Amino acid sequence: MRSFLTDGRGDILVAVAAGWFLSIGVRLAYPVLLPYLRESYGLDLTTAGLLLTALWLCYALGQLPSGLLADRFGEGNVLVASTLLSAVTLGLVAVAGSAPVVYLATGAFGFGTALYGVARFTTLSDVYPDNDGTAIGVTMAAGQVGNTLLPLAAGGIASAFAWQYGFGLAVPAFALVAVGLWFVVPARTSGATSAVDSVSLETVRYVLSELRRPEIVTVTAIQILTYCVWQAFTGFYPTYLIQIKGVSQGVATGLFSAFFAMGILVQPLTGQLYDRFGIRKSLPPVLGVVVVSLVALPVLEGFWPIVVGTVFLSSILGYGTITLPYMTSAFPSDMQGTGLGFLRTVYMTIGAVSPVAFGALADRGYFDEAYLALAGLVVVAVGLTWWLPPLAEE
Repeated sequence: MRSFLTDGRGDILVAVAAGWFLSIGVRLAYPVLLPYLRESYGLDLTTAGLLLTALWLCYALGQLPSGLLADRFGEGNVLVASTLLSAVTLGLVAVAGSAPVVYLATGAFGFGTALYGVARFTTLSDVYPDNDGTAIGVTMAAGQVGNTLLPLAAGGIASAFAWQYGFGLAVPAFALVAVGLWFVVPARTSGATSAVDSVSLETVRYVLSELRRPEIVTVTAIQILTYCVWQAFTGFYPTYLIQIKGVSQGVATGLFSAFFAMGILVQPLTGQLYDRFGIRKSLPPVLGVVVVSLVALPVLEGFWPIVVGTVFLSSILGYGTITLPYMTSAFPSDMQGTGLGFLRTVYMTIGAVSPVAFGALADRGYFDEAYLALAGLVVVAVGLTWWLPPLAEE
């Protein structure tokens, strides 16, 4: 632990984790505030799902620019820019006076937070070359703290005052974190050379040749499936608990926060499993728990069975600390940001469709069946795991 935090690396880890705490935590406040947004703007489940799709689609589209900018201008600079842009656009969400403005500002906020996504992975892979799974797991666990506390706080503020305050109060927090990142994280953590210093046909061929490698194609397919599941599940779980399980808004918010609180334990653990056993031995059992939990969810009745089910459902939060370090390390260092950014754009763009599709099924009375369909996607992902070749360092 001492070597893990020495030479300024601990400060970098804390600063990057703080930014991720806000970035993901505020985005995951949307599902909790969705009933308030539906009431304010007359949204049904399908159009509410479209708002979530706008958020996550713009987040997806920002991944490739994030990687390109990180490789070109430096990881630290991109982290700071992302945090400042997030502060401005979230302020616009808070003061929006109509549904179209909320949709546009939400999309802009999603794009702003997207710039943080790739740069944080490549920063940690550079700073912790021998323990990137653990470092990323710790940072993602900080995100789960944000997912636990910020939706709970936003829901409480919305109940006591107005939903706009739940967003608005996070604006100065983003600005403060931007200052911390500026002073702590080096402007560039990767090497001085970059595959995208100049754009040429040879550069494009080089990037495409890496993207066609079997390990990249397979892990991307797994990531598409699991990300669709994560998006749809987290986007509608509070609404599902209220409409189908009959719990109150407060209880649904508390269970949603408990779901992410378990991620604080799950993600560092799965990160360590990846570091020790590699992806082929660590990913299938994690995804197996996800399958069983999703299949069991429709038949759970009563408060305590739902609590237990929520605990096991938190295994959904563990797959990323296994797949993402593998995906990052699979690329050469001179194009890690570009390669990872491109793949994140691909799987997140596809995954962003899942909330509106899930909402459309729910509107037609197939809420329970939609969760069984998600379980089927995870089963396919488990099967694909056997085609993953181990990396040299595994």
